[in-house]
Amino acid sequence: MDQTQKYSQLLTSAEQAVSCIQAGEDIIVPLLPGEPPGLLAALEKRTDLQRNRLFQLLTARPAIKKHPDELKVISMFLSGGDRKAFHDGDVDLLPNHFSDVPALLEEITNERVVMATVAPMDENGYFSLGTNCDYAAPLAKKAKKILLEVNEYMPRTYGMNQVHISEVTALVENHRPLLEGPTPKVTEKDEKIGSYIADLIKDGDSLQIGFGAIPNAVMDSLTNHRNLNIFTEMIPDKLVDLVKSGAVSNMGRSDYPGKTTATFAFGTQKLYDFLHENEQVLMLPVDQTNDISLISEIDNMVAINAAIEVDFLGQCNAEKAGSLYWSSTGGQAEFGIGARRSKGGKGIICLHSATKDGKISKIVPTLAPGTPVTTSKNDVDYIVTEFGVAKLRGKTIRERTATLIEIAHPDFREELTVKAKEMGYLI
Repeated sequence: MDQTQKYSQLLTSAEQAVSCIQAGEDIIVPLLPGEPPGLLAALEKRTDLQRNRLFQLLTARPAIKKHPDELKVISMFLSGGDRKAFHDGDVDLLPNHFSDVPALLEEITNERVVMATVAPMDENGYFSLGTNCDYAAPLAKKAKKILLEVNEYMPRTYGMNQVHISEVTALVENHRPLLEGPTPKVTEKDEKIGSYIADLIKDGDSLQIGFGAIPNAVMDSLTNHRNLNIFTEMIPDKLVDLVKSGAVSNMGRSDYPGKTTATFAFGTQKLYDFLHENEQVLMLPVDQTNDISLISEIDNMVAINAAIEVDFLGQCNAEKAGSLYWSSTGGQAEFGIGARRSKGGKGIICLHSATKDGKISKIVPTLAPGTPVTTSKNDVDYIVTEFGVAKLRGKTIRERTATLIEIAHPDFREELTVKAKEMGYLI
């Protein structure tokens, strides 16, 4: 049987495809554009699920609501799709480092079913996971069943994110534009932070950078740099502009010369068009892109991540806003540690000095009880706000406290100083 015949044999409806999922089997889907919307909608309609679990990360759709005895939904990084559901008790949250997810799911799941959106099959019988590789690709190699949703809008990318038709259990077709991310509005504060961070980056450095207004501002400030290398977990829209500016060559890499490597991509159609059949982009599993040992082997590795708040010790919370659990750890800790171990590396945490209404300082004396520490005091390096750069690595607690207060919002510096003296952190 040739590949075209095999394709026709496997092609079915979404409802029929998910009907092969049996009681007790665990279902795994990629993140963001890699989620298969047709298969998930069909899964939600099933009324006979028993002891199944759905593992998702950064989901783009409202959480499936079923009794946990039928389908227990487990998030590995909360997003707008499942944040409220977590607080309502309809979704649970699994703590993790992003690089650990493939091994973690292999350890705790049974009879795995991987469902994903893919680009159309190529002439050799391979489907590309397109915007994704993440944890889905390595787990698909060990899955009991693979259900694929073919979408002609999914860009064909290269790397370790290929699935051969011989491995597939069922196929459905659902051609629709991919989920697109919003274009963050860059403010004057973001531009200042971006400028400060760009000054810390040298020609030839290797970068990990993500999505958001501040990362966009950083990339806007890097267009005159040259010979940058991109070793990251996520490819955002702005990276397209940075590459086209001539700032990125990736020629300083010994592992994949000339290649940008990442484990997922999320942006607008501009990004997806850039990715399609682009041989200069290589999609790798997250246990490679976020592996601390691999990151630490890269000289001059610069990791840029965001935080919600930072305390006098340098502990960074990037997961919880007040009493609301907002996200999870992601790859921040891994890249922070990897950059710290890198020869000439830098770990940069960026944040606004205060909340949008200006009423709450984001530089705080201590993190509130119950607040998770995303980047520890022992791994923190640079903290950047719109008021400047605080180099914390190699500084004592009192030195850290003083330099953090210097980049805090002026409205809070006196209050923070008084509190620091009460704590014995300033004399």
